[in-house]
Amino acid sequence: MLKNYVFFIFSLLTLSIWTHSAQAESVDLSDPYKMVQQVADNTFKRVARDQAIITKDKEHLRLIVEQELLPYIDYKYAAYRVLGSYIQKVRTIKDKKEKAQAVQNIKAFIEVFKAYLVATYAGVFTQYTDQKVEFEAPRAIGSQSVATVKTKIVEDGKPDIKIDFKVRKNKNGEWRAFDMMAEGISLLDAKQSELHGILRQQGIEHVITLLDKKSKLPVQFRGDDGNA
Repeated sequence: MLKNYVFFIFSLLTLSIWTHSAQAESVDLSDPYKMVQQVADNTFKRVARDQAIITKDKEHLRLIVEQELLPYIDYKYAAYRVLGSYIQKVRTIKDKKEKAQAVQNIKAFIEVFKAYLVATYAGVFTQYTDQKVEFEAPRAIGSQSVATVKTKIVEDGKPDIKIDFKVRKNKNGEWRAFDMMAEGISLLDAKQSELHGILRQQGIEHVITLLDKKSKLPVQFRGDDGNA
């Protein structure tokens, strides 16, 4: 139950990584603190503005995520992190045909993982009830390429939830979200643990099929049943 709730909080924050709305404030991707706060402000305004559409058709949430959120998530890096040691294993394959197939499998995994994230975040949008997010003051980053932005979820009648939001600077100097620590749990580590046994016992093709099926389910929040 804790893992599911933490995943909900992570998803709620990660859903904030979007821009391109005609009414949205321009996002400064060169600063991780400004990026996180600006996109959060923009996202919640968009959610409020589109409530009438969302009420009639929850699939609209999937469209919002695909068009506005996804470009600001480093999903490829996140997918590599989830695959973990499997990536290293592929690098050691000597047979050219076997390695080529393994590389294709990794590419397929990245695509279904992306679709899975879209479906998951769209489902979390259905749980939005005007929670407040507070941000820590910016700190000096220097030459670091990975930074942690600390935030706090504040909701009346509930304890505050402290979040470590992880972002990564790409080769173009732009920051993207890739992971988050909540209640001491890394969401990427949790997803890696969930899929590790399946990957080892049944192979990456089975994992791809599993995530593909989940990504195509109707938009709904599935955190309570452990199938998020």
